[in-house]
Amino acid sequence: MSWDGYITSLMAATDGVSHVSGAAICGQDGSTWAASDNMKCITAEEVKKLIGDTSTFHQSGPVVAGMKCMMIRDQYEDPSSYCLQLKSRKDAEGNTFNICVGKTTTAVVIAKGTKEANGGQVTAKVYTIVSYLRGAGY
Repeated sequence: MSWDGYITSLMAATDGVSHVSGAAICGQDGSTWAASDNMKCITAEEVKKLIGDTSTFHQSGPVVAGMKCMMIRDQYEDPSSYCLQLKSRKDAEGNTFNICVGKTTTAVVIAKGTKEANGGQVTAKVYTIVSYLRGAGY
C-alpha cells in the first residue's frame, strides 16, 4: 500500500484553501510510513510518546517533529474525532500552528496546520483519513 497518497490528500486544498502544511503517517511502533518533507524529522520516540499516556501533556506537552507543543484537547477515545489536538509554541517568527494527531489501531496520522488554519480545519482533515483507515482495518 502506498501511503504517499494519504499525505497528498491531507495537504490538498479544501475550497481553494490549504489548511495543512505538513503531514506524516507513522506506525505505532514509531516507524514513518510516509511524510511530507517538513515532517520527515519526526522521531520514533515522539510518536511513541504521542500514543502513550497523555495525562502528563497538560503539564509538559509533547514534541512533534521538533516543535514543543501544548495539549488543547484529548479526544483519542471519542469516535467523532479519535484525535489529540495540540498547539505549537511560537517559532522564531512568532507563529504558532495547530497540530492534530489521529490514532487508528496500527497507525498515527499527524498534521501540522498552516499558520492561518484553525484547529477544527486541521482536525477535519485528519479525521477523514483516520476514519477511513479504521474502517479498512488499520
